Amino acid sequence: MTALIETSGLTIRYGGATILDRVDLGIGRGEIVTIVGPNGSGKSTLLRSLLGGVSPSRGTIRRAPGLRIGYVPQRLVLDPTLPITVMRFLGLPTKVPSEARVAALEAAGVPGIGERQMAALSGGQFQRVMLARAILEKPDLLILDEATAGLDQIGAAAFYQRIEALRTETGCAILMVSHDLHVVMSASDRVICLNGHVCCEGTPEVVAEAPVYRALFGEGTKGTFALYRHKHDHEHDHVGGDACSHGPAEALPAADAHAGRQSEAAE
Repeated sequence: MTALIETSGLTIRYGGATILDRVDLGIGRGEIVTIVGPNGSGKSTLLRSLLGGVSPSRGTIRRAPGLRIGYVPQRLVLDPTLPITVMRFLGLPTKVPSEARVAALEAAGVPGIGERQMAALSGGQFQRVMLARAILEKPDLLILDEATAGLDQIGAAAFYQRIEALRTETGCAILMVSHDLHVVMSASDRVICLNGHVCCEGTPEVVAEAPVYRALFGEGTKGTFALYRHKHDHEHDHVGGDACSHGPAEALPAADAHAGRQSEAAE
């Protein structure tokens, strides 16, 4: 697999604190990779470093020549009194043909809202507009930083389904951060658990048909979410002094006939 972007021994320090310690990862073309981890685990710092906003203290970041990246932030605060339509917002800061903006809204799953005021959008619609803005970059890699924060379960599920469809339609790779350590997209090709360093990495099993899954999340998610559980076989002190365990991870429920695939541990 030829990586669009990869890190080797990526270490980032702020003052005397080590935020990321020797992180190795690679994102291949067309992959969907989800990063999970607790608050303060360095997820957003990792994304900022991949975007070029944070320089490594040690290690390297390699990007494919001409790599185009689209970015959907966790939140963007606009003045609610600012009179700006969706179409105008998508045309900033550089002029974008109206046909391209309309097509981006359709690709993001919110056609026909171009003349609505940004301040009048629901949370889900606002995030879809942010997605449309990222699509306008025609990215090889789409990066989303907790893009479903603040959305309810059904809204988040619909957003993730659109992301998966975009991968199919455009072939772009997708790197996402989730704020919830235990809930990840079943559509992900890989899940990386980060807590200052890579605790473990593996592939979540699709559990959409499992009765316990449907009982936990309901039919509305349509298989978008899966549970991800770590099995610990040893512990060590990680950056910042908290204990972090390594070991195989598996999708839940383990008893389901479809949940037999084990995730691989990675240092």
